[in-house]
Amino acid sequence: MDIGAEEIRHAVDETSRTQPGSSRPDPALFYPPPVSPDPVSPLTHLGTLLAGHDAPRSRGWNRRPELGFQCQSLEAPREPGREAHADQSVTILHARVAQKSYGNEKRFFCPPPCVYVSGDGWRVMQDHLKAAGRGGDSVYRLCGYMCLDSSAQSLADSFKLAFDEQPDSRMFASAKSLFISDQDKRKHFCLLLRLFLGNRQEVGSFQSRMIKVISKPSQKRQSMKNADLCISSCSRVALFNRLRSQTVSTRYLSVDRGAFIASARQWTAFTITLVGDQHADQGDFVQSEGFICYGCVVQLVCTESGAALPPMVIRKVNKQHAILDVDEPVSQLHKCAFQFRDRPQTYLCLSNDVIVLYQAPSSVQDPSRVVLNDGSCWTIIGVEAVEFTFVQAPSCMQTLVTPFPLITGLEVNGGGHVATLEVHGEHLSPHLKVWFGNSESETMFRSPKSLLCVVPDVSMFSDGWRRLRRVITVPLSLLRSDGLIYRTSFSFTFTPELQPPPCVRGAAAGGGGRREGGMEGGQQEDVLLETIHQEFTRANFHLFMQS
Repeated sequence: MDIGAEEIRHAVDETSRTQPGSSRPDPALFYPPPVSPDPVSPLTHLGTLLAGHDAPRSRGWNRRPELGFQCQSLEAPREPGREAHADQSVTILHARVAQKSYGNEKRFFCPPPCVYVSGDGWRVMQDHLKAAGRGGDSVYRLCGYMCLDSSAQSLADSFKLAFDEQPDSRMFASAKSLFISDQDKRKHFCLLLRLFLGNRQEVGSFQSRMIKVISKPSQKRQSMKNADLCISSCSRVALFNRLRSQTVSTRYLSVDRGAFIASARQWTAFTITLVGDQHADQGDFVQSEGFICYGCVVQLVCTESGAALPPMVIRKVNKQHAILDVDEPVSQLHKCAFQFRDRPQTYLCLSNDVIVLYQAPSSVQDPSRVVLNDGSCWTIIGVEAVEFTFVQAPSCMQTLVTPFPLITGLEVNGGGHVATLEVHGEHLSPHLKVWFGNSESETMFRSPKSLLCVVPDVSMFSDGWRRLRRVITVPLSLLRSDGLIYRTSFSFTFTPELQPPPCVRGAAAGGGGRREGGMEGGQQEDVLLETIHQEFTRANFHLFMQS
């Protein structure tokens, strides 16, 4: 039977990016006043990733927090009016591992790497260039090439991408015939995407995450030492079904307008999560961390729409049988089956490009095995998504947006009204400034992997109040000297002071013996000391910059 609407639970992800605006244009054009998160949420100086699903809605892809990483990104709700801003986003989806080809056999990457281009900024850029030059729409139409990073010098070795517009206004393209030769001895590589306008003007080069090269799927029991080959909870995966190893018969599990389908062209990234309480009712389970093992209850959630399948038990497949007594870790490119937890004999199945439920009979010879059909055998693989979001000012529309600076971590030094923030990342340059919301920060370039900046006073974001009475979170961004804005997924949070000012504490300790005039004098002295301390710290920062 088909999977009906009553079987699918929608967990719509309400998180998306909040990023700052340009320094050269009017900041108010890009950003409304900063938002205040829920005051009861545990917040520190650095934003923490909001709970929920980790993938895009129609505009962007969220990031999953790495365990033990304190400087995590925050994907706050999109601020009012942000939809009208001229963001430009490029998202690359790809598998985490790739099989090497041998001889004349070409093992194309499966699922194929794909690219999504979104944002109103592309239309704004094309309109601006057409108004300033000549030519029709085709001159400014977007095109791209994808290749392995070792063959980046020649477009002849690249796969030309053909972009199609999707119903959600995004542009989509996939590289179906990419492979890695046995002459390439690397154990890891990256994909390189080069985007151009129709008039051959290059937009930039964008790199994927690292991809591990394997010879074939491992049939051995995986140990935790091979963590890069194991599937972990809360990671992203893709599922595909292939009959008799034929490429043309490959179908990918996908979601279209909230319905689960089998697609020959597009694939969907799913968040796979361990269900801790295996006896909890659907929708009331506890998510767990760790590696996915056979026999565990998992749930698949579409990272784009939030559509979710019911909890299922993942089973190992061997010779078209589901093995019920295996508990080893799930590995990359393993064949597996998904048994619905509340329907023990029912499995997720593909039939004529439609997702259905399959009633699997038990094996007569071995009660620990269940007989499956071709459509019930799925191949699982970990996938990655990397997003690049930027805003081009008219002055920089004909310059490359890359190399794209990436922030990997933040480190706060100091506190109160005086603090510095060290930004760790890649492709950082002296031409970049750190912005807190719509406020530019004094920034010093230390190395291509480090920037140091002064945290602005909270009065910049709280209508002149020096005593912070509420939590204020502002997004962080990087601004290039020519006006190009690089969005980031990081934010900075100003938290309320939990103790009253020193003069108030002194009055309380003295039993209220101070007069009103004495109180005002103490407050003035306190403000003066704070000002001296702040200016002294900023002076030291400037001396450090000069040295």
